Amino acid sequence: MENVVVLIVGARPAGLATAACLSKFSIPYVIVERQDCSASPWCKRAYDRLKLHLAKEFCELPHMSYLVDAPTYIPKNTFVKYLDDYIERFNIQPKYLTNVESSTYDNDKKRWSIVAHDMTTCTIVKFRAKFLVVASGENSAENIPMILGLQSFPGDVIHFSSYKSGKSYSGKNVLVVGSGNSGMEISYDLATHGANTSIVIRSPIHVMTKELIRLGMTLAQRLPLNLVDNLLVMSAKFIFGDLSRQGITRPKMGPMTLKSATGKSAVIDVGTVGLIKKGIIKVQGGISKIMGNIVEFQCSKEISFDAIVFATRYKSTANIWLKDGESMLNGNGLPIKEYPNHWKGENGLYCAGLARRGLASIAVDAKNIANDIIYVMGSGSS
Repeated sequence: MENVVVLIVGARPAGLATAACLSKFSIPYVIVERQDCSASPWCKRAYDRLKLHLAKEFCELPHMSYLVDAPTYIPKNTFVKYLDDYIERFNIQPKYLTNVESSTYDNDKKRWSIVAHDMTTCTIVKFRAKFLVVASGENSAENIPMILGLQSFPGDVIHFSSYKSGKSYSGKNVLVVGSGNSGMEISYDLATHGANTSIVIRSPIHVMTKELIRLGMTLAQRLPLNLVDNLLVMSAKFIFGDLSRQGITRPKMGPMTLKSATGKSAVIDVGTVGLIKKGIIKVQGGISKIMGNIVEFQCSKEISFDAIVFATRYKSTANIWLKDGESMLNGNGLPIKEYPNHWKGENGLYCAGLARRGLASIAVDAKNIANDIIYVMGSGSS
């Protein structure tokens, strides 16, 4: 049994940021990670052309800026290098290949009891911690929806976490399911590599340029969101025109308000809309069922495909191993409380990076957690 002050579960950006903030207060901690590297989604699961969708000033972790000559929109490899430098700067030493299997709160000892599996030595390790930080990420497990007949599809079926490039799909009919940033960008990548690409767009989405989102996030620090939303929507209409003919409608709620209220981001166009307007990328509605290689849509249209890429959300797995966490997380492993009060539970339990608000929210979570822990320790609470 290893006694620790703070145990951080997850060495992704949220866990690294929390570790750095704790270091600033000289609070001892242990950070465990089930993968063999930090930020594994970026190292292993990100597609080749991926860049951070927000400008770099909104994507910094606490206490370390990007290099002055870094591009405004950080490429995947540059971000991974930034994380490596961050680990070195704050001397963060994750225990890799350590998978937490259970965590319960001991009311008598007023401590968290954590059981983990050290996959390197094939042994069980146990921790007792005063504070427990869930930083394992909202993107812990792939989430492919249940679709009638999907198991009968003979072609490739992948989650976008396994997608790297459209090179191998040239000349094939490919369906992308999901119209968030990843789905729209993967559709563009497929089309530019010669795939006959269709994308399922079921819900209204805001389509913006990266410059508009940067402007909106800057103005939102000083102006009411409704004013910022009006400016962004008006500008987007001028840039993209009426997209309803292409099957793309806008939500009633403005992009900044929608993000604040639900965590749902606007889609930042990388050229996909232009290809949709030209008919190179075809927009489809919801899927009704799949019959072999034929996909039937809710409008009764039937199309043959060679591959399906699910650009659907991941899901959190924290609720599988975290027991006694009902004060903070729901059955889906996500915070019960609304942002920005989502990060704290009871009995020294915290979460970082589960608010669906990206790196900017991660930085705030990490600072809040470290400040709260130093306050609790200073007040002498048990």
